[in-house]
Amino acid sequence: MQPFKTYYLYPANIFASREMYHITTLLGSCVAVCLYDTRQRFGGMNHFMLPLWNGKGLASPKFGNIAIRQLVQKMEFLGSDKKDLIAKVFGGAAVLDVSSELFNVGSRNADVALSELKMLNIEVVASSIKGEKARKIIFNTFTGEVRQKYIEKRGDKKS
Repeated sequence: MQPFKTYYLYPANIFASREMYHITTLLGSCVAVCLYDTRQRFGGMNHFMLPLWNGKGLASPKFGNIAIRQLVQKMEFLGSDKKDLIAKVFGGAAVLDVSSELFNVGSRNADVALSELKMLNIEVVASSIKGEKARKIIFNTFTGEVRQKYIEKRGDKKS
């Protein structure tokens, strides 16, 4: 068995590989979707910052509706059949104090992820979304396992 490689996924990016990787990312209001091919045993992840592309400017993976479709396309390019894909969704926290739900980007990001995956008929088998704490996740592309750790806000620690 070959050793795992590591990859740090920055916001507005997508990474998928047939090789064994541990993909790491940090999430606040952003959302990451991890796709895993249950038949061929490999996966990929995106990390998006905003819910929807409005059709103006570049259709970038910083938008959820673009990032999810591009991750599915990347998995298909690597040999996946969409019917073999399962999803795990993380992030979408309310890390900023806002008074209006309209400005709660994290919640809107999480909702877009779930609705896009439903439209694509990809089952969400696990999720850890919304809440008030940021997260660090590590996705094992060979097993589909995701490890998550909550990150405390500064000033949250009790002395």
